[in-house]
Amino acid sequence: MGNSEEVIQENRKIRYLRFLVDFSILSIQQDDVSLGEALKVVEDVKRVACAFFPEKEETFELIYRPRFNRVIQERFGTTASPS
Repeated sequence: MGNSEEVIQENRKIRYLRFLVDFSILSIQQDDVSLGEALKVVEDVKRVACAFFPEKEETFELIYRPRFNRVIQERFGTTASPS
């Protein structure tokens, strides 16, 4: 795979992950989900992120976990702790 193709693939993964995070946050905010289901959504998104970007779990925890925690706190009054 050429360097420009690698960059294109990386950008696709980033865009998809952003979409997935945004969609998941909206789902937690608007859908009829329990706290357990919301926490599962967060862990499912984390699994996808780690599959796309191996060894970047810490990056997920720094960038996306706080967003999910804020949404879960607003909705359920508790936070999503890292597994």
